[in-house]
Amino acid sequence: MRKTTPSQDFIRGIWNENPVLIQMLGLCPALAVTNSVKNALAMSAATFFVICCSSVLVSSCKRFIPNEVRISAYILVIATFVTLADMILQAYAPIQHKELGAFIALIVVNCMILGRQEAFSAKNNVFRSLLDAVGTGIGFTIALVMMGGFREILGTGSFLEYSLFGPNFEPWVVMVLPAGGFLTLGFILLAMGYFEQRKKAEKTS
Repeated sequence: MRKTTPSQDFIRGIWNENPVLIQMLGLCPALAVTNSVKNALAMSAATFFVICCSSVLVSSCKRFIPNEVRISAYILVIATFVTLADMILQAYAPIQHKELGAFIALIVVNCMILGRQEAFSAKNNVFRSLLDAVGTGIGFTIALVMMGGFREILGTGSFLEYSLFGPNFEPWVVMVLPAGGFLTLGFILLAMGYFEQRKKAEKTS
């Protein structure tokens, strides 16, 4: 495995290997629950909690987990923290918990989280694993908030439920529907590709 520094472990997941915008992982919640910024933040917070706690526990206990059952063990660890996140959201944010519905439980099968346990936490110490998890969680949050903000502004004319354009604004209803998630992700990837091509062109000119 290529050696990295602690700062690279942290920064990698935020942008260079952003789980949603670069690796295309965790797309189910990214497309399904980002019809508002509040929902995006609630899902991001739950996922952040799960990936950080599971990374620390897997890294701490990796020597005691037999190689033959490591994936099953990782899933059990993740499921435990997902259950805790579900109960915390239900207690302190019942509205968001109801709107997110089954997507909270589906964090268990989020390839982004399982992938970090297998690729990083099981091979590194607790500190490095936590840095990697925090960076990945921040990257996931950035992607979801970008999508949630874009969809909420165009779909309802508001941001965090504060009206931006007044009563005469005609909302783009499609943006708060499931199709709006695909359109938003497509627009963001298109913009990223455009700026990446411009950077390459400037370097070669």
